[in-house]
Amino acid sequence: MRKSFPAATLLHLRQTPSDAALRSLTLFCKVDATYHPVKDPNSRHWHVRTDHGEFEILTTGVKWYDARAKMGGGGAIDLAMHILHVPFAEAARILTARTEPRG
Repeated sequence: MRKSFPAATLLHLRQTPSDAALRSLTLFCKVDATYHPVKDPNSRHWHVRTDHGEFEILTTGVKWYDARAKMGGGGAIDLAMHILHVPFAEAARILTARTEPRG
């Protein structure tokens, strides 16, 4: 398994919007159309399912918050670690494989 990643790859993953990361990481991902943001009008509430459970995730840009676990973070790598229950290197590997352009 690859243990290090180019700085540009890590920067790209850290700047990936959380809602885009959710779409590539989950088995099921649906935005809650009834959600009305209180603080940030750009925030979204998602119902998400992975092999490791169901989550209610709030997203705003790269930041995310798990309403059930009452914890959050920033960047796609942190989000992948949380919802997939994997360490940093595995999260980066999964995201890289799922977000790289194919051609």
